[in-house]
Amino acid sequence: MIKSKNLKKFNNISHGFFDNIGGVSTGIYKSLNCGIGSFDRKKNVTKNLKIVSKKIGVKKKIILLHQLHSKKIFFVNKISKKKLFGDGLITNTKQLAIGILTADCAPILFFDPKKNIIGAVHAGWKGAHKKIVKKMINCFKKKGSKSNDIFAVIGPCISQNNYEVKNDFKAKFLKQSSENMKHFKIIKNKIYFDLKGYVFKQLKNAEINNIEIIKKDTFNSKNNFFSARRSLKNKIDDYGRNISIIMIK
Repeated sequence: MIKSKNLKKFNNISHGFFDNIGGVSTGIYKSLNCGIGSFDRKKNVTKNLKIVSKKIGVKKKIILLHQLHSKKIFFVNKISKKKLFGDGLITNTKQLAIGILTADCAPILFFDPKKNIIGAVHAGWKGAHKKIVKKMINCFKKKGSKSNDIFAVIGPCISQNNYEVKNDFKAKFLKQSSENMKHFKIIKNKIYFDLKGYVFKQLKNAEINNIEIIKKDTFNSKNNFFSARRSLKNKIDDYGRNISIIMIK
């Protein structure tokens, strides 16, 4: 588990960006697979979520989403049996843990210590392109937050060096803004996208100054994270999911 240098300064919240170590799953899901949507045994995923809960100090169920690569965000204040279809969660309720699942996409955790509000976003290229980051900041502002008071941490995700894309992908971003060209580089006629940099730029555009980037590449197997792209490259049908959690104590 990795902790943010900025967020761990606050005693009233608990958080963590978890890698794939310390769980009970086996095979391609070894070992801390927290993806209910994977084809791993459900009992193993449930055990893994309990392991994660214990480390964070969660006494109730972790609120997770059925993620869609959208910009849909939910404000939650209690645990519900209703499935939430979206890619962002925000709350100001104590002892309510919110989590995001990733396997190369960027998990982003948010905290406003003045208003005591937390948020979590799943930002793949689609969600980021749809400006889910800007929408999350607006959700904070609707609850009374000011940009200067919000801390944002971009968790482990795929690095630009391992994120090869096609021309049509690049065209989508250049259509949005010619400035997005700086998030692409070409090596030996291959195009590579900087997801982390693109998300960082969106946070800066939303006037967030307290930004931290955890520089861990999920694609690199040495870092012990699940990676959809690495699984695809190795011709493996499925993959585990990494979990990132934040909770007000």
